[in-house]
Amino acid sequence: MTDAAALLPSTPLQKRVLVVAIVASFIAILDGFVVNLALPAIGRELGGGLVIQQWVVDAYLLTLGALILVAGSLSDHFGRARILEWGLAGFTLTSVTCGLAWNGEVLVVSRALQGIAGALLVPSSLAMIVTFFSGPAQSKAIGQWSGWTSAAAIVAPLIGGASVDLLSWRVIFFINVIPAVAVWPILAGLRKSDAATDTSKKIDYLGAFLAMVGLGGPVYAFIEQGRMGWGNMVVWMPLALGAVGLVLFLVHEARTPEPMLPLRLFGIRNFGWGNIATLAIYGALSLGFFAVGIYLQQVGGMKATTAGIALLPATVLLMLTASFFGGLAGKYGPRWFMTAGPFICGIGFLMTLAVQEPLNYWTQVLPGQIVFGIGLSTLVAPLTAAILGAVPTEEAGIGSAVNNAVARIAGLICIAFAGLIIGPVFSRQGLMNAVVVTAVLFFLGAVASAVGIRNPVLGAAVVDSPEGQAPDDGGTAAQRA
Repeated sequence: MTDAAALLPSTPLQKRVLVVAIVASFIAILDGFVVNLALPAIGRELGGGLVIQQWVVDAYLLTLGALILVAGSLSDHFGRARILEWGLAGFTLTSVTCGLAWNGEVLVVSRALQGIAGALLVPSSLAMIVTFFSGPAQSKAIGQWSGWTSAAAIVAPLIGGASVDLLSWRVIFFINVIPAVAVWPILAGLRKSDAATDTSKKIDYLGAFLAMVGLGGPVYAFIEQGRMGWGNMVVWMPLALGAVGLVLFLVHEARTPEPMLPLRLFGIRNFGWGNIATLAIYGALSLGFFAVGIYLQQVGGMKATTAGIALLPATVLLMLTASFFGGLAGKYGPRWFMTAGPFICGIGFLMTLAVQEPLNYWTQVLPGQIVFGIGLSTLVAPLTAAILGAVPTEEAGIGSAVNNAVARIAGLICIAFAGLIIGPVFSRQGLMNAVVVTAVLFFLGAVASAVGIRNPVLGAAVVDSPEGQAPDDGGTAAQRA
């Protein structure tokens, strides 16, 4: 295995950039998942029943998913470090507000505001890595970033469960203040080193509004349809409005001279196919862990903390090996890592079909989690590197935002339909249904990667093309040199 020291950034500036990027993205992604195991405790203390519990989760994901494209555009315009400062300050303040919430309505509003701040964090942090790193060092840095930030979604049940069982649900929000305050001086020091921005370039405010409508409407409809049904006006009207908004957004972006989302990016093979793979893979991740996490508690009889610990093996594998696989993908290209990774993940989840009642975690769950962890480690960094390495550096913010929006919406859609997949009562058969669908989605991600992704050709010349891309289908400039 590669020496660990070789995987670290080579300069103090790069080290600071990587620390800031990891911390900012980690807390934003963590808060999208950590609250799940705390919902019963929140309901007992604040009341409001199932509706408030749903919106404690959904308000955050809705604003995060709807505004992340806007945040990417702002990152490219104002600079990565400045947008990160705004986002980190807002996230800290809204986290405190969430922790102090005296009723359900205040908590829901605070979560929505927290999602807005979170939308400013993820695209800017990853874009900073793309800006300050190049070549194999960029792939390794993305591997470290991917390992830590992806682990946030998996380690969240442990943090949420331990907070509920040992302390209070409010701790899951107050804990955000510690890393935010710790990293703030480092972030402030990066302002002078941040990439220069073109302040003469106009921000596509109309595009931003249409993107919010086009994403927010369908997301709201998918969330509420399980409770109200598709025939309810409160569901189908936002869905219809969102569909109209999305069409108008695409028309506007195709015509405006300075679009928020350059549609030509989807003509870049690795970017377009990488986002198709992301849609399937992150939908699978969301559905799979949602189903297994609930099953371990409601049917398997585990406490919240125990269920969180039971899902840690994949996290440990990811954190230990993601940077290593990121380096290999930088050397050999991402295509076959992106193909093998989702396939192995799907096999790992299919191994969960061995679950019986009573549950034996060591023989029925743990083996599949280990195989899944190996697949996830193989997949995450190459996927991110392939997508961002395909877009010009100056558009890394919007490229990251698009990919993150795809991942969030994939999760929202799959969770919205979880009731149809699992059934009205969570049972072993419901888990089996969810596991099969999860595996199928992973396999679709593997197929999309094998068919669509192309490895960068070292030494290929950059030439003009209708896709705005070199013939190698998108490595970074340093990789093509």
